[in-house]
Amino acid sequence: MKLTVVGCSGSFPSADSACSSYLIEAEGYRLLLDMGNGALGELQKYCGLYDVDAVAISHLHPDHCIDMCVYFVARYYRFDGGRCDPIPVYGPEGTEQRLITAYADTPSEKAMSEVFDFRTLTPRTELKLGPLTVRADRVTHPVETYGFRVEHDGRSLCYSGDSGRCDTLSELAADVDLFLCEASFTHGKEDLPEVHLNGREAGECAARAGAERLVLTHIPPWTDAQVNLCDAKAAFGGPVELARPGAVYEI
Repeated sequence: MKLTVVGCSGSFPSADSACSSYLIEAEGYRLLLDMGNGALGELQKYCGLYDVDAVAISHLHPDHCIDMCVYFVARYYRFDGGRCDPIPVYGPEGTEQRLITAYADTPSEKAMSEVFDFRTLTPRTELKLGPLTVRADRVTHPVETYGFRVEHDGRSLCYSGDSGRCDTLSELAADVDLFLCEASFTHGKEDLPEVHLNGREAGECAARAGAERLVLTHIPPWTDAQVNLCDAKAAFGGPVELARPGAVYEI
């Protein structure tokens, strides 16, 4: 299983990175987790526009889903080879309507469903996507949000989505080989425990879960990533690093 970081900036794109988007590949199958601002352009460096097999959206904040609107354009108005067949898009309740509203002027209310097969996530969803086994569960955030655990051939990774402190995230990340965990806040600065994690909390979560490796992501441009990295290392004894666009992890 291979993980490619397409974009990892939190809240809005940085000068160096698109917002959250992560490509998982196994046996020729391609699953995209999230497609935030700027992600579609970056995705084309690592995958053909029409080679994605499924998309899973953690939640409906723009920095995690808004480039689905432009992906709709690429799939719906494709003239060389004809319109694309629908691909599964897993997301919280209301994903289709949210994207239609964001796009503002689709050819019809059903246009997006002609290229996206929308499927609603619920707590403790279990999916078999090609060779991948995926578990999605609710994490703590102001809107309905899911974290994901992805397994293949005895190996595993967890993606936190956006989450504050919660037991569910530790359960999703239990004994994973790689924990891709958000660290939006700075310890001692922001205190909104049901919104985001800070670096120290991400490290503590990885330690509780028994994760093998921790990769910090979704750090906004206004947050000092090096401070979060140091805080995470103080709380977690395993390897810790910052996500960066284009980074590839063989799991």
